[in-house]
Amino acid sequence: MKGYIMNFEQDNNLSGPTGPQPTEPISGLGASRPRMEPRRKGAGWRVFWGIILALSVMANIALFFILIGVVAIFATGQRGLLTEEVIREGPARTKIAMITVQGVIYNEVAGDVYRQLKAARRDKRVKGVIVRVNSPGGTISASDQIYKEISKFREEVKKPVIAFMQGVAASGGYYTSVACEEIIAEPTTITGSIGVISWYFVVQELLEDKLGVLPVVVKSGQKKDWPSSFRAPTPEEIQYMRDKVITPALDRFVDVVAEGRKASLTLDDVRRLADGGIFGAQEAVDEKLIDKIGYLDDAIELAKSLAGIDKAQVVQYRKPFSITDFLSYRKSNLLKIDRTTLYELGTPQILYLWSAY
Repeated sequence: MKGYIMNFEQDNNLSGPTGPQPTEPISGLGASRPRMEPRRKGAGWRVFWGIILALSVMANIALFFILIGVVAIFATGQRGLLTEEVIREGPARTKIAMITVQGVIYNEVAGDVYRQLKAARRDKRVKGVIVRVNSPGGTISASDQIYKEISKFREEVKKPVIAFMQGVAASGGYYTSVACEEIIAEPTTITGSIGVISWYFVVQELLEDKLGVLPVVVKSGQKKDWPSSFRAPTPEEIQYMRDKVITPALDRFVDVVAEGRKASLTLDDVRRLADGGIFGAQEAVDEKLIDKIGYLDDAIELAKSLAGIDKAQVVQYRKPFSITDFLSYRKSNLLKIDRTTLYELGTPQILYLWSAY
């Protein structure tokens, strides 16, 4: 058999960068073929570790952006977003939502209650609501806002709402409770205190005698600065405040209680009780200010009974941790005296508040 020899020297197109490639005989043919260079060791591992490095870089970039997102969420305070915490296990298809009214009632508390009721309104699985109240009251405006929101929820959603009192549920705390269908309180609860209180600071001696500061007030009419923190009030000024502020606020309180407890109390009954006095739980039952004495489980059973269900998952709403809120809290606790602070100290606060709290 004839053999064929490839002449690399005559084919310039097949020449390598350093000239013709050497040939070696082809077994059985006596011909030559290009010599194959051996594969370099470790090339596959380098490819493998390169892929691992690339994936690691991509994963770190992804984690970086996730971290930025988490920090942004916490920094903004997750406005309007509430988390749901299960406090009694049960079927998730039927829920009892617990709304919390805690501490002295200001606008921030009223806003929290509004958001909680909004969450309960959106969740179609919520069959009833328990308003847990532990508050000595607060401003008349914020107390009335909570009362309005609870009443609006009952009217529009048509689901049972009961009040569950713990600790202290007095004055504005009781004001908000009467918006509910029924009221149940723990045996140790203090409630009542149907009344209005107002106070302000008179700093006349501090400014004039201690600091040597003489306030100058220019006004358009005699009553423009009644009452004034720059001088002691006259009997006429005190009566003026009573007629213009205290009495109308008390009348509003009495009307709200009479409306909320109309199945148990008359308007005259409420007026008799509206002397600012407090009541223990049993005394409140006797005076028909509340309906029952019991604990949280009793309140849950009452809510389920009014909703017409046997089993339910009981949940409460909480505001997630917020870096912004934390920093604002720290900042608000710093001693800061400015024009706004002086105005607040010198302006009468009109409150539905049990002041002994």
